[in-house]
Amino acid sequence: MRISILAFCLFLLVYCENSKKHPGLPERNNRTIDKAVIYLTAKKSDHRLSKLTELAFQPLAQPDEHFAAIMLDTNKSFQTVIGFGGALTDAAAETFYKLPKDKQKEILTAYFNMEKGIGYTICRTHINSCDFSSGSYAYTETAGDTALEQFSIDHDRTYRIPLIKSALAESGGRLNLFASPWSPPAWMKTNNNMLHGGKLKPEYRQTWANYFVRFIKEYEEEGIPIWGLTVQNEPMATQIWESCIFTAGDERDFVRDYLGPTLQKAGMSEKKVIIWDHNRGLMYQRAQAVLQDPIAANYVWGTGFHWYTGDHFDNVRLVHEAFPNKKLIFTEGCVYPFNRDLINEWHWGERYAESILHDLNNWCVAWVDWNIVLDETGGPNHVSNFCYAPIIGDTRDGTLIYMNSYFYMGHFSKFIRPGAKRIICSSNNDNLLATAFRNPDGKIAVVVLNMTDNEIPFHIWIDGKAVQTKSPAHSIITAVL
Repeated sequence: MRISILAFCLFLLVYCENSKKHPGLPERNNRTIDKAVIYLTAKKSDHRLSKLTELAFQPLAQPDEHFAAIMLDTNKSFQTVIGFGGALTDAAAETFYKLPKDKQKEILTAYFNMEKGIGYTICRTHINSCDFSSGSYAYTETAGDTALEQFSIDHDRTYRIPLIKSALAESGGRLNLFASPWSPPAWMKTNNNMLHGGKLKPEYRQTWANYFVRFIKEYEEEGIPIWGLTVQNEPMATQIWESCIFTAGDERDFVRDYLGPTLQKAGMSEKKVIIWDHNRGLMYQRAQAVLQDPIAANYVWGTGFHWYTGDHFDNVRLVHEAFPNKKLIFTEGCVYPFNRDLINEWHWGERYAESILHDLNNWCVAWVDWNIVLDETGGPNHVSNFCYAPIIGDTRDGTLIYMNSYFYMGHFSKFIRPGAKRIICSSNNDNLLATAFRNPDGKIAVVVLNMTDNEIPFHIWIDGKAVQTKSPAHSIITAVL
């Protein structure tokens, strides 16, 4: 009998330890779920993140195959969310400071306040200029300045650094910031130009790695912590704006031999290094090339991706399946080209939600929009690459236009909080896309998207009980259980 009790205790110990290590194993949640609070954004209505009603769960042993249902299982959990957010670019900052003070405060509250806004917790900024700058610049433009003696972030102190500090303050300090270069200084490149592609000259690889470290130090001296870095924005795109080509082998070698060791030597090994930072189409090949090298992989936190050429949602999952110990982060997406007459088109928000849902269900841990705010032209942009942002600030009269993409983003960022874990969420209706997360406080957020022209009644079912509600045509619902 003693042997049996000892064996049973040993089994329990091993089971509990494995449950911690393996996210697919059951994680019991003893909280009683008795109601669902429904929030709605819908076309042809005034509902914008509107709290509609509270619904009581009723017994339902078996969902009906012919009645739409979103079915949950809290005992299976997967990735942990870091957050949602947008980009704090030169263009966003310049637009922000051209607006009246009360509108500046409104934007900060709308994005970064958890109670009154949508609670962004992760943002992106850029190293040197990008297309969404009023002009092209680098922190040192002195040819051959390998010691970075002329390095200065004075340019950023005018608009961008003050905006980032304000966002940090509004978020209560709960804002992770990562930085991406669009191009090294012209003198480091084969085409002697920050624009139009070109490549990093081999003799400047160490200088460029030192540049990252210097940027981090300068920003942190300003009171702005840098959470992570991407190696290169869109490394396979020769653009008319700032761009630089890195093949998969180039990126692997730069991370392995220069950037990783340099960060480590500088005491910055905790910074999250993100590879690829380009479209989903090639992301598996790019991740494979770097992460199958054990030395390079040791320096890499995860793979970043964009949405500009096709959907390719399955590629996100494939990277996770091949490299489950590395993270996945959507680092940029926006809708374009800018046309003021089309600002109110409903499909803009649906584009966001469809992508977020698929990316989250394929193991993404963070989703970051592009510019948080742009002006009435979709800029400023020094190469006329004008785009939309969820908030458009008209610098002529100081008014703000909220695109429906702002509200669609909010259905995720406001209710799926940092530390939330994805749980099983199964839909039996192809027209209802859904995901579900259990937050650190135990509450469950279920997001349901309907992009059709039809209203769809449906159940939210869990553990033998359900609530019945309806998804209006072209709508998004968040149910908090």
